[in-house]
Amino acid sequence: MTKSTTTLFRPVNQKELDLIKDLDYSGFPPRLPEQPIFYPVLNEDYARQITRDWNVPAYGYGFVTKFEVESEYLSKFEVKNVGGRDHDELWIPAEELEEFNQHIIGKITVTEEIKK
Repeated sequence: MTKSTTTLFRPVNQKELDLIKDLDYSGFPPRLPEQPIFYPVLNEDYARQITRDWNVPAYGYGFVTKFEVESEYLSKFEVKNVGGRDHDELWIPAEELEEFNQHIIGKITVTEEIKK
């Protein structure tokens, strides 16, 4: 039986993308101590906006990633709206990221690179 999945997106910089590559595009690296939450977003436009507004000014470029996660697993996390109409995120506690990675179906893909 095929599990139902939800498509999520995540804006990343080159360093995080390199760490994702080291994980064979199958998961996200552990959070840094000052990063208590992992927050994938629910739509690509919002991920693109974060990349353009945060990663590009900070690093000169950024990437939008796309991935599928088991919907049943995600149901335990509340969708958080952090401002605009389309600014929906899931807040995954850093200590749960390893488990979150186990529920990714398929590979993480880069859908877009955004430069200055």
